[in-house]
Amino acid sequence: MNTYESILTRRSTRKYLNKPVSKELLEKIIETGRYAPSGGNSQSNHFIVIQNKQIIDRLVKMVEKAFSKMEITENMYRSLQNSINLSKKGGYVFSYNAPVLIIVANKRDYGNNQADCAIALENMMLEANELDLGSCYINQLKWLNEDRKILSYLQSLGMKEDERVYGSLIIGYPDTNDGKPLRRVLPRKGNVVTWL
Repeated sequence: MNTYESILTRRSTRKYLNKPVSKELLEKIIETGRYAPSGGNSQSNHFIVIQNKQIIDRLVKMVEKAFSKMEITENMYRSLQNSINLSKKGGYVFSYNAPVLIIVANKRDYGNNQADCAIALENMMLEANELDLGSCYINQLKWLNEDRKILSYLQSLGMKEDERVYGSLIIGYPDTNDGKPLRRVLPRKGNVVTWL
């Protein structure tokens, strides 16, 4: 698979097999994130790779509890509204039961923190696609990156006090007929291009 194919065929996977991903494959994925461009070549992303199911499950419960206490406001981002509504119903699993959660944190006071994290996450999603693994960009921890309980727990896992989560990623083997990601190229409905 070349880069162009990997980009056009990458799809978000939200259903995973209960099958671990090897450290060798995860190291390749992480390395593509570490080699992503960063503002001023700051290289200040912090990758927290979680394969421990108990840690992921605890984060899932903490996220659901935090969202269940929130109220929906006018013009709130639709996905955030969905997270709040599903959490209030109970049983909300932001990680879609994937076996791997990669959190990307960066310096709270660094002006390019979210952009640097997003670029690294895209690199990792493309590499996961090439390796026949499913992935999905996860916003929920970023939306809660000032929640005291979640922040404290993430710091206990190694995140530094001056860092915040600006994006996350889940990875695993897709629960599909052939065990590979769905790769149908979908037409674009937006993302207008103006040529001059």
